[in-house]
Amino acid sequence: MTTIEIVSPLPGIFYRRPSPDSDAYVDEGDVVESTSIIGLIEVMKQFSDLTADTKGKLVRFCVEDSEPVEPGQVIALIEAEE
Repeated sequence: MTTIEIVSPLPGIFYRRPSPDSDAYVDEGDVVESTSIIGLIEVMKQFSDLTADTKGKLVRFCVEDSEPVEPGQVIALIEAEE
């Protein structure tokens, strides 16, 4: 299988859940679709969905919840289905 890197398109804070008391969008080991939301990036109180962009299994998050990210920084790794 091919490992795909999901990278941040913009600078901000990465969140794995829609609100502090909600469950995470996805967890490591979950199967995702190309349209699956894996997290949010917040910039000045504006939230942008971060999608998997590929079908496969989310292997690992490379960034912790509520951690700052920069453009191009790897956020997650997905084993893409062939």
